[in-house]
Amino acid sequence: MSAAAPGAAWILARAATTPNAAALVTPEGTTLSWRALADRARRLAGGLAAQGVRPGDVVAALTGNHPDTADALHAAQLLGATLLPLHPRHTTAEHAFALGHGRARILVHAGGPLEDQAAAAAAELGDLDVASTAALTEAPPLVQSQRVGGRGFRRRNPQRADGLGASPTATLRARTSPEEPPAPDAPLALLHTSGTTGQPKGALLSSDAFFWSAVGSTAHLGTPPEERWLACLPLCHVGGLSILVRATLFGATVVLHDRFDPERAAHALDEGAISIASFVPSMLRRVLEVRGNPPPTRALRAILVGGAACPPALLRRAWECGLPALPSYGLTEACSQVATLPVGEVGRRDDVAGRPIPGMELAIRDPEGRNQPAGIAGEICVRGRALMAGYHDDPEATAAALREGWLHTGDLGVLGPDGFLQILDRRSDLVVSGGENVYPAEVEAVLERHPAVSEAAVTGEPDPDLGRRVVAWVVPGDAAQPPDLAGLQRHCREQLAAYKAPRALRVVAALPRSASGKLLRRELHAIETPQSP
Repeated sequence: MSAAAPGAAWILARAATTPNAAALVTPEGTTLSWRALADRARRLAGGLAAQGVRPGDVVAALTGNHPDTADALHAAQLLGATLLPLHPRHTTAEHAFALGHGRARILVHAGGPLEDQAAAAAAELGDLDVASTAALTEAPPLVQSQRVGGRGFRRRNPQRADGLGASPTATLRARTSPEEPPAPDAPLALLHTSGTTGQPKGALLSSDAFFWSAVGSTAHLGTPPEERWLACLPLCHVGGLSILVRATLFGATVVLHDRFDPERAAHALDEGAISIASFVPSMLRRVLEVRGNPPPTRALRAILVGGAACPPALLRRAWECGLPALPSYGLTEACSQVATLPVGEVGRRDDVAGRPIPGMELAIRDPEGRNQPAGIAGEICVRGRALMAGYHDDPEATAAALREGWLHTGDLGVLGPDGFLQILDRRSDLVVSGGENVYPAEVEAVLERHPAVSEAAVTGEPDPDLGRRVVAWVVPGDAAQPPDLAGLQRHCREQLAAYKAPRALRVVAALPRSASGKLLRRELHAIETPQSP
């Protein structure tokens, strides 16, 4: 399968190449061809243009895991606009922040309950156009959109006399026709990070960045004929959105689920049509819980596991069930994948996140910016054409993250002599106890090998003698028989240095996670639990 050129409008190139091939299977089971998907995108682009959307404008979409999100992505590229996808599970306040920060020109929604969410978010801002995707694609060219009046929200942009909100960090080329190829360096998507360390930041990702990410991922993993990709991840996150991009560039079929349901996902894997899927670790765990141990289908060749470190015990469990789970390391600022375990390494390495995909470079650096030799821990730094242009309206954060062409991730890791990357943890999650560095992910992996532990998280809390002491937050496998601190300490000390063993235990019913499945460590201490000293 061949890819479109990086400057081409992907949906038009794909529809011209394989017009009748299956592009997307909707949550209702309807199959859309590439020709049909291209037609939908062009009609939406026409509707948005009739509403005054111009190159550089930000188009927000509250469309969920629905074909309308694919339409919005491709329509944005056709218009030279920037897509700002919103998560249906977020609150009105979270939507309002994203819309205001992104200076959205218009908010489109997929109707139903999403219409009420869109209206509520727009009302928080004042002067913001809101329209349904159905109205934009089915009405005459000049569509009457809903305008939610209120508190006089203004779009501030010193570069545009009309103040309609092109990003000041992007260089945009004016376009007069949706048929004209988009500028590769123009921002295609504005994606807010999950905000695990504070207020979300908006990463600006260009068409060029998405293109080279897709090329590198495909070169690493391959794309066989008739690839069918199960998409359960939220399309508003980079992991889900990148599936749509890769499928368009290389002609794969996206089997879209409107939400993650473990039984439905397990059935999709086992019925034989899916060849690749994308999960976060908590999703893989739940699929294994409901699936049992039937033999895997021949078609299933890879399950990408990202969004958070995948515990070795969970990987081995998947492999024992015949599921080809591949841990990966990626981040929004790099258009998703940076490193992935090669397909041929399934069953061999459960302690690494894989090798860098082609086109991406990794370096491990100390606090002074010096490269660390193989086997020595440090900050993971990434370089390649898939990196973001910067953070929207945040030059200070951009300058801190992007230095001399390298993205400083804030994550801690080790590169082995064989080029495999091992993730240790977020720098902000590091626990310094008695002068020793404790990486929570390392301790969590050991805790989850205990037979009485289903899930585990590790944090630090103040200690008068140690500075910080290690605290284990544990979801028991059987609520009636939770583990005790002494037993977990013995278990940990069999595999780790004594200073890494937890000194306090909190037994909880569930661990707090973001909408994308990432562990929210900052929320753990708000949970009221019985404490072990």
